[in-house]
Amino acid sequence: MIEIIFLIRYNSTMKIKKKIYFIGIEGGGTSALAQIYQKLGYEVLGSDNGDHFFGSVLAKAGIKVFPDFKAENLPNNIDFVVHSTAFKDDNPEMQEVKKRQGEFRRKRGWPGPKLKTLSYPEALANLFNEKFGIAVTGTHGKTSITAMAGELLESAKLKPTALVGSEVINWKCNTIIDDSKYFVLEADEYQNKLQHYSPKIVILNNIDFDHPDFFPTIKEYKQAFKNFVKKLDENAIVIANFDDKQVREVVSGIKAKVISFGKNNADFSVQLSDDNTKDFSKFYVFYKQENLGEFKLKVLGEHNIMNSLSVIALGHALGIKTDIIKKSLEEFSGTKRRLEYKGKYKGAIIYDDFAHHPTEVTASLKALRKRYPKNNIYCIFHPHSYTRTEALLNDFAESLKLADKVIVLDIYGSARENKGNVHSKDLVKLLGDKGLYIPTIEKCVDYLKPILKENDLAITMGAGDVWRVGEELL
Repeated sequence: MIEIIFLIRYNSTMKIKKKIYFIGIEGGGTSALAQIYQKLGYEVLGSDNGDHFFGSVLAKAGIKVFPDFKAENLPNNIDFVVHSTAFKDDNPEMQEVKKRQGEFRRKRGWPGPKLKTLSYPEALANLFNEKFGIAVTGTHGKTSITAMAGELLESAKLKPTALVGSEVINWKCNTIIDDSKYFVLEADEYQNKLQHYSPKIVILNNIDFDHPDFFPTIKEYKQAFKNFVKKLDENAIVIANFDDKQVREVVSGIKAKVISFGKNNADFSVQLSDDNTKDFSKFYVFYKQENLGEFKLKVLGEHNIMNSLSVIALGHALGIKTDIIKKSLEEFSGTKRRLEYKGKYKGAIIYDDFAHHPTEVTASLKALRKRYPKNNIYCIFHPHSYTRTEALLNDFAESLKLADKVIVLDIYGSARENKGNVHSKDLVKLLGDKGLYIPTIEKCVDYLKPILKENDLAITMGAGDVWRVGEELL
């Protein structure tokens, strides 16, 4: 940590542009972090493979990206390397870094240790932990809450830096970078990344078993969150969803101040309104029985109302005026791939969503059912990771049955996995007449083109590149 902070200060003081190379730069988090380092004055470049969602964001920022992993991509004058945790030692660029460690400094006459390499969470922590950190965590809703929170602090003229795992529609990118003490972070629990962060405020939204490739049981998964909030001191704040039993257990007895939110029996509670419009959901918020008034939200779903309640609690804790909170939420347009409206094809409505867990699938499909009760819903589902699909197979089937027809693509293993003990056909079998197996995106598009019509709604869903189906249709 000391070395990286030195590099940052050295860079700003001496006006010498230093160079950072990212291995796996097009991920949601790594792409945002790359932009932050660029804003700090570094020359940033990196590599990734495949057609990734954040490639266009990096291109817009003027960051050079090599389209594959090759040893020769790495310049000789790198100051340090940041690597995604998805890549192991068999990656050719990771191998090249190991070969060079210690060598390039000696050739340049630099004193000091070998070439510094940091994992993504380590590099992020070096910046985040120097700030007034606000960490948003939990199994579901992290992206939307972080985006709402970043937008709120921006609206309140607090000039935050914020890192989000998706492109925020209001920002047209996945990060905002400013010079105040505030840093809002989407804090991912996978691979126990939480251990690296030391925030002043935590929003803990929910705990629902996930990432079975890393956490063998719910007990180990829950422990990661417990360890995270347990280390906070009495000056810290945890904004906790008290509708979630696991969350209540995790925050019980911690030293940090706990502010609760939920439907009932919480510091911040909500009353849903029936007076909704086509464009807005309306709801009333109460703080310890005090009515804070009517709030409006244009993003779909009751789950997003609850997400916004945590942000309202955050705003209150930071002393932001209620009117500013209301206006910020009302103007919030959501993020890419979170119940994102894409357009129409032959009169059929097209949505895209990142949902890759049964709880998320249920929330998204329920939101669409409520908004479009008369539409026939096609769900094009891209299972993400073999271990998650196997562990939650029955739950996936039950959640997907909320759609009228479910097209299941081949499992998207990503960089984590390339094989497993489950097949998409296993899920289709559980779906019965509602299920249809189509292996590829191209064949799925060919299937949908002639059958979609007026009063149909198609939603692409999953953490892979299923969004391409909608792009091809439109």
